[in-house]
Amino acid sequence: MLGSTHGTLTTDSRRTRAIACGERSGPAVHGRPARTGDLDVSGRPLHADVPDLDRFFRPRSVAVIGASDAEGRPNTGITRQLADWARRVGARLYPVHPSRPSVFGMPCSPSVAGLPEQVDLAVVLVGDPLPVVEELAEAKARFAVVFASGFAETGPEGEAAQRRLTAAVEGSGMRLLGPNTNLNAFERFRDDLQGPAIALITQSGHQGRPVFALQELGIRLSHWAPTGNEADLETADFLSYFAEQPEVGAIACYLEGLKDGRSFLLAADRAARRGVPVVAVKVGRTETGARTAASHTGKLTGADAVVDAALRQYGVIRVDGLDELQDTAALLARARPPRADGVVVYSISGGTGAHVADLATEAGLRLPVLSEAKQAELHQWIPEYLSVANPVDNGGHPVGDRRGRKIIDALLGDPEVGVLVCPITGPFPPLSDRLVRDLVEAAEQTDKLVCVVWGSPVGTEPAYREVLLGSSRVATFRTVGNCLTAVRAYLGHHRFSTGYRSPFDEAPRTPSPSYRKAQALMRPGEQLSEHAAKQLLRAYGIRVPREQLVTSAAAAVRAAGLVGYPVVMKASGARIAHKTELGLVKIGLTSASQVRDAYRELTDIARYEDVPLDGVLVCQMVEHGVEMVVGVTHDDLFGPTVTVGLGGVLVEVLRDTAVGVPPFGEEQARDMLDGLRGRALLDGVRGRPPADLDALVEVVLRAQRMALELGDQLAELDINPLMVLPQGQGAVALDALAVCSR
Repeated sequence: MLGSTHGTLTTDSRRTRAIACGERSGPAVHGRPARTGDLDVSGRPLHADVPDLDRFFRPRSVAVIGASDAEGRPNTGITRQLADWARRVGARLYPVHPSRPSVFGMPCSPSVAGLPEQVDLAVVLVGDPLPVVEELAEAKARFAVVFASGFAETGPEGEAAQRRLTAAVEGSGMRLLGPNTNLNAFERFRDDLQGPAIALITQSGHQGRPVFALQELGIRLSHWAPTGNEADLETADFLSYFAEQPEVGAIACYLEGLKDGRSFLLAADRAARRGVPVVAVKVGRTETGARTAASHTGKLTGADAVVDAALRQYGVIRVDGLDELQDTAALLARARPPRADGVVVYSISGGTGAHVADLATEAGLRLPVLSEAKQAELHQWIPEYLSVANPVDNGGHPVGDRRGRKIIDALLGDPEVGVLVCPITGPFPPLSDRLVRDLVEAAEQTDKLVCVVWGSPVGTEPAYREVLLGSSRVATFRTVGNCLTAVRAYLGHHRFSTGYRSPFDEAPRTPSPSYRKAQALMRPGEQLSEHAAKQLLRAYGIRVPREQLVTSAAAAVRAAGLVGYPVVMKASGARIAHKTELGLVKIGLTSASQVRDAYRELTDIARYEDVPLDGVLVCQMVEHGVEMVVGVTHDDLFGPTVTVGLGGVLVEVLRDTAVGVPPFGEEQARDMLDGLRGRALLDGVRGRPPADLDALVEVVLRAQRMALELGDQLAELDINPLMVLPQGQGAVALDALAVCSR
């Protein structure tokens, strides 16, 4: 382990919290005075405020600006839908139009100023919404919705127009949804469905349609927030609000971009604290997807590896397709917490069971081999020649009589089984119908999860439409892939939630002594030399080799004697990024004559390449470890990020790295390492000893502290290679590159 001389971060989380605590005053957070602990060391908020959106979703009064009842006009249909919605939620509706005395028999106000009361919600249907939004803000409306497009999604002029909309509501107390949004918030939601509901957030209305349609399968939806361009209200606002609603069992999101990465993570943290699962499709994995999303909503999609890491840190379950979004959100909203993480596959066909078992194992699910006693119990009803170890093949006939239910009960009674998956590849009444009834009845009497994959392409069979979909306890799927994706998310979510401790609770509030030392080393707008970069690492307690910076051959020889042979010699200068390629590194030097020759050669090359030097480093030679890389950079959405991966030449060849978005704790740092493809190298391979994993985690946490404290001052940090020595011997930063921001 590294020493604690400069240690403001350690792998002991209790010490980390103690060090991080401290009094801090700061600017207002979301319009209120900041309390101690509201802000981290860089002045960023540590908690998400929950906006009061009750009067948005259930207003007492609604104004429709641009209302119409003229046939053939687009605003007429919208006005009619809003009038119907207002009646359902019990709100008074006020049409507004400068030249109509009435709309659909309701008195019409000529302007916002003529409204009879301060309205909770105003829906703006005019082409140029800015003047109306300004009037509504003046009139103290609580919420406004702007449908019009032609804003940030169109380019610089649209971005400027959107900024004017944002400015119109800032400080007014009114909140704005849109522009470039739609009517999804005012859909007709079924009120005859029971149980926990899905709340839906989308940045494209059509992409939420499949989730909305889940109501036809008996799955309740409570809210739909179509956020559009997010000039004011954003995804994070609705995420925080939905996480606090008692009826919401899961939140489903379709995201094209994030307005502010930090706000989103704070909202996701709130959901994680509450144990509310968040499932998201986030586009932008490819360059084409990112470009299309930007043209649609005008928001940054973010570097996808960073987005992926950020979502994972806060328990947001990322899925790829809308069908996966449907099925995963539906399962998470309604299923009880698991009693065990074992999955048993039960089928009437050995081929089906084997196929599903293979897919489940590949998906990372645990399929425990059933005990000999359990297998003997199952063989009371299943022929001896059939396998019942898991997957369980009943051969078909037992599902047609009393044996079928006994088999299901026996499987659900196994303490290692938390989930039963039964694929029914096609209808074969009457056997399939009885199997379905048995599964539904068993699901009603157990607290374990029962999943059925109904493989028929028809989907009109009574066993499916009436029995399976009529059950709130059976999770029904149409594809095996979606079933396994949802089960993996279900088990993963509950593992995550059980031990969740918010990284924001452990984020440092006050600068460390290391920060003050580092400040003296920063050179705005410049790249630091290796020597200066290593001084920066030393300031944060990251170990570097014994070394001296020299400016003569004689001094190099004296330094080598002090450092201890063998030595490494390297040219050191602020403009040198890739020393090896230029021949500016000499390793394994064992004598004074070699040191003198190396000094002359290094300075000659630097002179020839016109590279200014601040000297030559004579360094301790460190061998026999695992070469890793630890880096800090800035993401446009999330700010400072920390990267760890295989180092040396492997970083460019294998690109095996993991990303963390500060703040994060020791557990998340270890999760980053576990996600590396080359993780086994740290455990020791081919007779090599295990590496000092604790020391590597310590370096990652110290680099994070540096990133948080220096913030925008540090544009980039690259520790490569970081030599992780055998267990108990620590880790040494053999080289470092640091770039200061302007």
